[in-house]
Amino acid sequence: MNPSAFPSDLVEAQTAWYATYWELATAAPAVSTAAHRRRLQDLSRRIAGHPYWQTPAGTPAARMALKELARVRVQP
Repeated sequence: MNPSAFPSDLVEAQTAWYATYWELATAAPAVSTAAHRRRLQDLSRRIAGHPYWQTPAGTPAARMALKELARVRVQP
């Protein structure tokens, strides 16, 4: 799927989700993770509730393509 087919705010939110996830996954055990968890929840709501998913282009395949696009951008 063409990366430019996604709205930029949706790509940014999904990319931020993965970046936050990696920060949470690599946080030291003694570090509070509450802020990261709250950010993941907020980003998840923004991604899932984005109007793009209500269009004909918002297919399950598009969701997977968006995730892959964002994952590649954030790879540690």
